[in-house]
Amino acid sequence: MMTRSGASGTGLLAWVKVGQLLRRYVQFCFVGGSGVLVDMGVLHLLVSGPGLGWNLSLSKALAAEVALINNFIWNELWTFRGWGARGEGWAGRLWRLAKFNLICATGIGWSVLLLEVQVRWLGMNLYLANLIAIVLVSVWNFWLSLRFGWRGTWRYS
Repeated sequence: MMTRSGASGTGLLAWVKVGQLLRRYVQFCFVGGSGVLVDMGVLHLLVSGPGLGWNLSLSKALAAEVALINNFIWNELWTFRGWGARGEGWAGRLWRLAKFNLICATGIGWSVLLLEVQVRWLGMNLYLANLIAIVLVSVWNFWLSLRFGWRGTWRYS
């Protein structure tokens, strides 16, 4: 049977963990914001840039991949800093990049599908539709990154 002080300590620890998770999510969102800028810039360059006029789906997939690499670098250095196993070096980072890329590949697929539906079927503005797709997919990416990308290496700090 737990004492009153033990239950209080457990409750406090749970709130600390929730607070730290929330802080990580906010960091993840800031990183995602930089990814939005990268994604939008690359998408604009490929679709509307000087003389390019590439296919929308291909352009979106490439823009999302460039943004994904940007996001991985910033998540590795800031959001999830210290979550990697110590002493693993570049091999560990490359492994996490591969997992992050696999996690986000489904998100990229959803982004492309959402963008096509919103632009082609609903007639929405390309950039508004892209922003909506990014926001919806970001929740998916954070949850899976937390569960599988940096799994087992989370330290509450």
